[in-house]
Amino acid sequence: MSNKEKLPFGKTNYTIMLVGIAIILAGFFIMSLDKEEFGFGFLGLTLGPIIVLLGFGIEFFAILKKS
Repeated sequence: MSNKEKLPFGKTNYTIMLVGIAIILAGFFIMSLDKEEFGFGFLGLTLGPIIVLLGFGIEFFAILKKS
């Protein structure tokens, strides 16, 4: 049995997962940039969470993609 048969995901899957993690972190960073009180501005309530959800969608795609 070769090493490729033991790994659950391929190189492409791991690359897409890293991109998804980077997008999730970028979303949280964008939420932290909000200058409104308690983060109730556009960045904290709208843009940041949409980017985080996009990152989670990319993670979901990376897990389900056939290698």
